[in-house]
Amino acid sequence: MYLNRGLLALALTTVSVPAAHAAETVSVLHCGKLFDSRAGTMLDARSIVVRDGKIDEVLPGKAEVKDAAVVDLSGRTCLPGWTDLHVHITDQSNPKSYEEEFRLDDVDFGFRSVHYAEKTLQAGFTSVRDLGGEVAPHLRDAISQKLVRGPRIFAAGKSIATTGGHADPTNGYNSELSHLIGPPGPTEGVVNSVEDARQAVRQRYKDRSDVIKITATGGVLSVAKSGDAPQFTVDEVKSIVEAAKDYGFKVAAHAHGTEGMKRAVEAGVTSIEHGTYMTDEIMGMMKEKGTWYVPTIYAGRFVADKAKTPGYFPEVVRVKAERIGALIQQTAGKAYKAGVKIGFGTDMGVGPHGDNAREFIYLVEAGMPPAEALKAATISAAEVLGVEDQGVIEPGKRADIIALPADPVADINAVMTVDFVMKDGEIYRQDGRPVMN
Repeated sequence: MYLNRGLLALALTTVSVPAAHAAETVSVLHCGKLFDSRAGTMLDARSIVVRDGKIDEVLPGKAEVKDAAVVDLSGRTCLPGWTDLHVHITDQSNPKSYEEEFRLDDVDFGFRSVHYAEKTLQAGFTSVRDLGGEVAPHLRDAISQKLVRGPRIFAAGKSIATTGGHADPTNGYNSELSHLIGPPGPTEGVVNSVEDARQAVRQRYKDRSDVIKITATGGVLSVAKSGDAPQFTVDEVKSIVEAAKDYGFKVAAHAHGTEGMKRAVEAGVTSIEHGTYMTDEIMGMMKEKGTWYVPTIYAGRFVADKAKTPGYFPEVVRVKAERIGALIQQTAGKAYKAGVKIGFGTDMGVGPHGDNAREFIYLVEAGMPPAEALKAATISAAEVLGVEDQGVIEPGKRADIIALPADPVADINAVMTVDFVMKDGEIYRQDGRPVMN
């Protein structure tokens, strides 16, 4: 029947990964510079006191703290750990991706995800929002239990789609297989009515999701002709948003096309993902309603590039990738200039995990100042998630802290050189190398 990602829970318990370096009861990080993500400014030398996984104090200069373990980052720039708001951490695009869904088992994707999670954390991303994948909730739990290493995961589980739409799991199946399996329904995240939509949200709650993801329009990588046609009625999206509120869920809407995007914004989704054909009218609506925009420029550029490689995508996908992918960076620049709120997201899994920070460079190329791009992955990302304990280096927040050998506000390319990573007060990378003991 349908892919059952639940087997990952068993798979992950068999993985033996050395624990990260345990945080001292009290430690002090001496930072040469510190990025204030709330103000979007770079501060001079600061000392960050970490106690039991939380930031206890932020002191000026190179402060001495009695009985504290010292971490010398005096030649580096410290920032809050980054958040990628759009990943698929259990998959990674390759020329055999479409056949792998039929050949591989859940445990295969599970073991791959352990590697992807480690790469993401080592790149400076201490949190991610996984927007579609049944493995992700299990990986989230394994990371929180410290069975494996990776970023904090906010998982959507199965994306909610319509019949034949982006994220219908049976797209591309032949008639015999489709007949054998039967049409997917709300349990599998495929809806065709207001009632179905409400049930699908409740199923995601049952499946222990953290956030709801809908595919408001067609998509690039699905085996379906349209990459931008609307795929929900306004009432269906409203039903999803209303049910989501009952459970405290935010709703992220994948959307390339104009009409589907309008319906999603009108219905009250939290964020628009990709937003390729976003118009001035939609930008105005988003500003009025406070809707966030997560551009995912990286994915757009990646698929546009791979569309030039013969055989990388099926032909029905290649045509969409070539047409849609290259437009996202231009849309992101227009949206920023128009005053739309922007959160950082890559759609990583489309491209190789661990390369997430390249999105900062693309955002700056699109017209965002470096400090604003950094805010998009820190304090703004926390607001999109609806959490208050991360995204800024202040007393009482999680001790998610990264460091770079250069100042990314002065040179955004520095984001590719993360050499220190702390998550919840534990050091996972130091002096440019993973900490494994």
